Amino acid sequence: MLTRLPSLLAVALLWLLHLLPLPLLAPLGRALGGVLYRFGRRRRRVADINIDLCFPELAAAERRQLVREHFALLGRSMLERGILWWGSRVRIERLVRVRGEEKIHAELAAGRPVILLAPHFLGLDAGGVAITMRFDIVSIYSTQTNPVFNQVLLAGRSRFGNQLLLSREDGVRATVKAMKAGRPFYYLPDLNPRRRDAVFVPFFGISTATITGLPRLAKAAGAVVLPCVTRILPGSAGYETTIGDAWPDFPGPDPVADAARMNAWIESAVRTMPSQYYWVHRRFKTRPEGEARPY
Repeated sequence: MLTRLPSLLAVALLWLLHLLPLPLLAPLGRALGGVLYRFGRRRRRVADINIDLCFPELAAAERRQLVREHFALLGRSMLERGILWWGSRVRIERLVRVRGEEKIHAELAAGRPVILLAPHFLGLDAGGVAITMRFDIVSIYSTQTNPVFNQVLLAGRSRFGNQLLLSREDGVRATVKAMKAGRPFYYLPDLNPRRRDAVFVPFFGISTATITGLPRLAKAAGAVVLPCVTRILPGSAGYETTIGDAWPDFPGPDPVADAARMNAWIESAVRTMPSQYYWVHRRFKTRPEGEARPY
């Protein structure tokens, strides 16, 4: 119990903070981000390297400002998660606006399984909760090493409706079955995979380890792919989740080309809000054989 006390205290503090109105909570989150930027040297270094690699056209001062803004929004996303986990339905509906929801309804009504392609932007959890307030979905989660946060995270992501959260060990078959039964799949594709599971395709002009899970799942389930991006809005305006049109001619005959197409789309989305991508993740850790790791 004593070993869990710091985690329990952190969760209790997050619960208390979620009671604050967003105009007060948002600047507190940005201040937390400033602390993380100042003292989280390891993660700051990862973000520095990522942004240097992806935006060489920017001046050094612009890249450092981009990292600082990223940490400010990272702090916001951390504190505002309390609203998603414990806030009322009415409050979350005010916090997160969803555009394009009708596209999901139309595909499901036509009997087509749906994959919601949701890259790792900082608003990812806000979009996920907003989707679960409207649909019973299937999603895959990674078990957290901290049991307290793991329990809170699972409860927060499944508090509305009848959600199906599968671990990575549950495999592809259960996911495909759920999609065929009418559950949209909230799919997060862009974390660094092991070399044996990856192909190397461009992302910001860098040969990047990428899984071919999206075309394989779309083919296995006969699913359409709808892009799903959640943006943190300026000030205390909340979040906006946008559902795009179904990708035509996807999957194609070549899963490597499909993975490259996915990365190109993610890159185009990142360029519309570069401070909101999850830059503290070592996206370029896995390298082609013989190539040095940047971290």
